[in-house]
Amino acid sequence: MSPRNIKRDIEQRELRREHILEAALNTIARRGLDSASIKEIAKMAELSVGNIYHYFESKDIIFSELLQRGQHNYGAMVERFAQANLDPREKLYAICYSWIESKHNWAFTLMLHSIRMNDGVSNDLKVIATRRFTENLKPMANIMMQGQLQDVIKAGDPHQLAYYFVSLIQGLTLQLAPNYVVPVKIEISDIIKLFMSPVSDREAIHLFERFSSNGNMYKKMFDNL
Repeated sequence: MSPRNIKRDIEQRELRREHILEAALNTIARRGLDSASIKEIAKMAELSVGNIYHYFESKDIIFSELLQRGQHNYGAMVERFAQANLDPREKLYAICYSWIESKHNWAFTLMLHSIRMNDGVSNDLKVIATRRFTENLKPMANIMMQGQLQDVIKAGDPHQLAYYFVSLIQGLTLQLAPNYVVPVKIEISDIIKLFMSPVSDREAIHLFERFSSNGNMYKKMFDNL
């Protein structure tokens, strides 16, 4: 087989794997973790069950790869914003905006919580999910600490603040299931104010007008991960 054909086969295999992973995430989102069988994933992907097993040995391996990719991408996003030359409050705004605006994140968040609470999931996978979640709090805590050093983020344990912030975002994300969205607008500025040092109303308006004008830039940074 020529090098060109080998490269093409590798690319096609990777595309098929991505297609199966997306189908699996959609299946979990629609039917729940318990009902996301290989048969249902194959149906969603419009492939045979045998085809699924050609790329993944088991359902747990599919879940593990979905989890690894999702948590890795999230951690990379937070680390990127933590290192950016931005006001720490803008970093929090950017992370919140990017996560909530991404259309697949509600499904990933649902999967993450289902894995950690479901008795049918292996203990190893639960441990991995919890460990990665905890690791991803570190760059978020770094942002909180940056803000405290600049007196723009409220006092408190940075890791606790990071945990509260992430948990709040994920809780809101779970309310964004298509066709079942709670009819209450999510104001990102109000979320950030919960973690900010007090400022005047005028300063807050100016601050969030500036942050909101950069929304497309934030989303692009997240989508390019």
